[in-house]
Amino acid sequence: MTTPAATPAPFTLLRRRLDEGLAHLDISLDEPKREQLLQYVALLDKWNKVYNLTSVRDPERMIALHILDSLSVLPKLQCSNIIDVGTGAGLPGIPIAIANPYLRVTMLDTIAKKTAFVRQAIGELGLKNAEAVNARVEMYMPSSKFDRVISRAFAELKDFVVVAGHLCTDAGAMLAMKGVYPYDEIGRLPDGFIVEETIALNVPGVVGQRHLVIIKKKLGGQ
Repeated sequence: MTTPAATPAPFTLLRRRLDEGLAHLDISLDEPKREQLLQYVALLDKWNKVYNLTSVRDPERMIALHILDSLSVLPKLQCSNIIDVGTGAGLPGIPIAIANPYLRVTMLDTIAKKTAFVRQAIGELGLKNAEAVNARVEMYMPSSKFDRVISRAFAELKDFVVVAGHLCTDAGAMLAMKGVYPYDEIGRLPDGFIVEETIALNVPGVVGQRHLVIIKKKLGGQ
């Protein structure tokens, strides 16, 4: 016996989940930004049926697992520009770009179909502060470095700093979005990098632990 396909959550339910989640995170966004976030979820749901961008199929679950999870790191992005490496379908980059139009957001991924979706979403959402790059992170050599390098796609902190560390300014920080507290991964960080802070994130609607690991380059005699 086959299981019937899930009925898409109605717009009013998605809006309620978004509003409740933003209130829980103490994030204030105006009406146009909230509409953009919901439009992004609609685009992700539409493209996901063909391009398999994310394993999350239910738009209601996308609100928590993708939108609110991405926005939970906003307080640590008080800077001019960031790069989201291994962005996939634009996460966390697109929600961050929507929430803070003064922040320049570059989203990088090696998979062309995902970069194509991100470019399409940037265009349809009218995001003037965002761009997508299709390249391998270790091969990407921009003309200037970034204040923050963020990712929730790398499985290992060591790999993250080794392949993406060159994108971060000396005074900047690398932000890794993780699940459970990564004790072992922190212990395997290579020389030249140090964990400045690890923050437990309380994301509404997300079951299980979430942490943000903030890594900085060791400078001089540190």
